[in-house]
Amino acid sequence: MSTHILKTGAKTCYDGKGLPISCRSSLQDAALGMGTSVPEPRFAPLGDDLVRDRLTSLCWPLDLSAFPYPVSWSEGLQIVDELNRDGFLGRNDWRMPNRRELRSLIWHSARNPALPPDHPFRGLQLTWYWTSTSSAMHPRYAWYIHLEGGRMFWGRKDQFFMLWPVCSRSAVLPRTGQMECFDKRGASMECRNSGQDAEALAGAVWPGPRFEGVNEGIRDRLTGLIWYAEPDIVALPADWEEGLEIVEALNRDSRLNWHPPNINELESLVDASRHSPALPADFPVRDTEEVYWSSTTSGFETDWAFALYMHKGAVGVGHKSHAGFAVWPVAEEE
Repeated sequence: MSTHILKTGAKTCYDGKGLPISCRSSLQDAALGMGTSVPEPRFAPLGDDLVRDRLTSLCWPLDLSAFPYPVSWSEGLQIVDELNRDGFLGRNDWRMPNRRELRSLIWHSARNPALPPDHPFRGLQLTWYWTSTSSAMHPRYAWYIHLEGGRMFWGRKDQFFMLWPVCSRSAVLPRTGQMECFDKRGASMECRNSGQDAEALAGAVWPGPRFEGVNEGIRDRLTGLIWYAEPDIVALPADWEEGLEIVEALNRDSRLNWHPPNINELESLVDASRHSPALPADFPVRDTEEVYWSSTTSGFETDWAFALYMHKGAVGVGHKSHAGFAVWPVAEEE
């Protein structure tokens, strides 16, 4: 099983119209169940007000009503700094979560909120929540995640969205790749005492070199996944069901068992310090398509599926009937 990849939460297979179908002989996310096993129960109380995620080891406030109002990005970072000075909930290691830390809570088969069914959190709002990761394409914007359905895009840093601080560290989640800090105008700045992603550098360190060629693929030494080495061969614009069929056909003449990546496998490729494409510098393929289908159906509307916007690094959705996205096959190590 791939390391540093979380399960998405997909449990049911759906056709292109969003109707439930049998997962038998399917290459869909729910059929393959790729990712790190989820402990049961997933969340454990630490006292009365703090919750530990047993999957990632990250700790989150139980009650978000302590952060009831939307704030600008800079205000959110300042609030976290004040939490540490005040020893909020007995801790002084609070930070605004980076994009992978906040995404780790998303359960892609759920909606309103898109969180695991056994989550204990109170005071959630079905809106956007800030991360500490700036957009590499437009540094005056920062990544945020919508708890209603699990999408991740960016918002202007002077806009107002919600804060959900995190503490502790995770050896499961990889770093985002961001190595530079930016102010609210998008100008480069010193990271010291900024509270930003590039200062915290939270997450598992990437190996170097991270990628190596192996037969038909490109092996990611961080996750153990093997990506198809010539994605342009299978990059024909396709609707979602056609994308699954393209990968199925590829397996007829290959020694590897290729599958369409789930959304967490796709997102694992993103280097948050880069754009156009948002891939690590040592990834050998640069000529990519703009959007790639995942095998993960959206829990918000099951006739939609999650997709990765490769040039930006965003996680969005597409209607399954839309014949405009590509597919990038992936395999696990043998």
